[in-house]
Amino acid sequence: MRRLTALVTSAALAASVLVGVGLAAAPEPAQALSGADFDPGYIVSDQVFFNGGAMNEGQIQQFLDAQIGSCTNTNCMNVKRTDTATRGADAMCGTYQGAGSESVARIIAKVGAACGINPQVLLVTLQKEQGLISGSGARGPSDARVERAMGYACPDSANGGCDPTYAGVYNQIYRAAWQFKRYANPAGTSNYFQQYAPGANRTIQYNPSAACGSKTVFVRNQATANLYYYTPYTPNAAALANLSGTGDACSAYGNRNFWVYFNSWFGSPTGTVVTATGNVEAVTAGVGTVSVSGWALDRTTSASIPVHVYVGAVGTPVTAAFDRPDVAATFPGSGSRHGFSVTLPASPGPQQVCVYAIGNGVGNTPQLGCRTVDVRDPSPVGTVEAVRAAPGGLEVSGWAFDWNTTASIPVHVYVDGVGRALVADRSRADVARAYPGQGAAHGYSASFVAGPGDHQVCIYGINTGAGQNRLFECRTVTVMAGSPVGAFDAAQASDGRIAASGWALDPDTRDAVDVHVYVDGVGRAVKADVPRSDIGRIHPGYGAAHGWSSQVAATPGRHEVCAYAINVGAGATTVLGCKTVVVENRPPVGAVDVVRATSSGVAVSGWALDPDEPATSMAVHVYVGARGTALTANTSRSDIARIFPGAGAAHGFEAVIAAPSGVQDVCVYAIDTRGGVNPQLTCRTVTVP
Repeated sequence: MRRLTALVTSAALAASVLVGVGLAAAPEPAQALSGADFDPGYIVSDQVFFNGGAMNEGQIQQFLDAQIGSCTNTNCMNVKRTDTATRGADAMCGTYQGAGSESVARIIAKVGAACGINPQVLLVTLQKEQGLISGSGARGPSDARVERAMGYACPDSANGGCDPTYAGVYNQIYRAAWQFKRYANPAGTSNYFQQYAPGANRTIQYNPSAACGSKTVFVRNQATANLYYYTPYTPNAAALANLSGTGDACSAYGNRNFWVYFNSWFGSPTGTVVTATGNVEAVTAGVGTVSVSGWALDRTTSASIPVHVYVGAVGTPVTAAFDRPDVAATFPGSGSRHGFSVTLPASPGPQQVCVYAIGNGVGNTPQLGCRTVDVRDPSPVGTVEAVRAAPGGLEVSGWAFDWNTTASIPVHVYVDGVGRALVADRSRADVARAYPGQGAAHGYSASFVAGPGDHQVCIYGINTGAGQNRLFECRTVTVMAGSPVGAFDAAQASDGRIAASGWALDPDTRDAVDVHVYVDGVGRAVKADVPRSDIGRIHPGYGAAHGWSSQVAATPGRHEVCAYAINVGAGATTVLGCKTVVVENRPPVGAVDVVRATSSGVAVSGWALDPDEPATSMAVHVYVGARGTALTANTSRSDIARIFPGAGAAHGFEAVIAAPSGVQDVCVYAIDTRGGVNPQLTCRTVTVP
């Protein structure tokens, strides 16, 4: 950021020279503007410089809106408002009537009229000193930049410090205009300012460093002298050779940038009448292109004139010769052949597009407008959705298209450097929905033969038209060997059974393979076809249906369980693992509800259930004295079904057992289904009549 130039005089007319070199960046000039056209002795005419009525408030506001655009930062010059103080008339300026909440456009118009300084000069100075008209970005300028808007009383020699007396956009604009008038030593002031007085050769440095040298300049007029008082340097050859950029270590840019900005925005500052005009109606970003349209004419002729369209730093001349009856109606006598429309190549990303009307005469090249658009990359777009191992090799899938065509494009797949061409022509309704107008025929999918081990797979979208081939992605994929892979996850005993589970697949097929489960050497075949989403994620080329489970009845005690994945094709059967499982034997449970004597014997009833085989009706032995009677607990007992869900109701028993008269001992036993302990349910004594 350049620290600024001014010469400030107190009421006692004490003065100090303030210095600076100016912002290096300037707008891209119209093609007709060249550093060779810069006249250091006649930068701006007096007629232009001191034309305080060159723009009214509305024109200034319109200019600010066009240059700055939409801005939510209240510091932006097109939206900023501030209270102003009344200032009385003196030798430099007439009375300024202060008011509350004045816009910058109104302040510039009122200051220009009061002090007799062209509002265009004030606008250009705001830009060259602090970049407040363009280049502030979406966030707008900072408070510090607005406080020193014109660089007034902010000398380089004071290490960037500014006199707070003159801070604020109103103070800065007014005092800069006042100072521009003071440089001319008007009646009622002293003749203090003589260093750059017009009509003589003056020595002007190239840079604050005296070692950079100086140039003898014949200063032709007061307005040019004013610019040197404000910024006491003249551009060197390096600065003039690159009007929109930097020169060398000895370059200074303030007065060069004043000249470039004025030419670009308002035409020649030396008084060339700007008769060219026009409008940029549309700037549209395309795929690797920018389209620009509008109109331009020179009011001195009905002939079509050129416009120069700059996309970034690259300019293209276009003739505004399309028929525009609406323009002819607005400018009677100028004819209608003044429209232009052009599509130009552009690099992808944000691009500034500026348009200049090239009128008759030097400097008659006003800027019609600048806009920034985002240019889409014309190269193919797409995605790689899968690169994965598959039976016999690997497979790839995804989608791809090219902005330059709706037709299906080639996709090249390289496996370990060996390429194969595919066509992305499979229907993809999701792609059509996401990119309306491109169609659906943009999917691709293919399988590749590859041996076991790691393979690098790279996939390219092949360009059509503008743009270049696009590498979508490179991945490394591991192709498995021919023998089955899998796991023996678990073996658990429950309810007299052993439950075993795991997963298995064979690299040579997507189909489910057989798994043999052996319990103590006795085998049973199961199919590994149970859905396992985790396996589907790990081995996406084989799907998820590769889980297996098996249940085998087993007697109480220790058992050895082994699982084998049975090979398909090349390879050999794989041992998935062996596990030891202990099957416990739980004793039966039950209750005797009734033991009573009858006229013919003993009546007994109750229920019994073996937890190891809960659905089976078990045996119950009833002993009356030494004589036993076998019963089966198979009568319906809904209460037992509720207590033991899943066991069913057939667990009750009831009988009358013949017995002789007299005292009898009655004992009831539940008989373990698997030969274990037979618990006694009850023993009671009854007397049979």
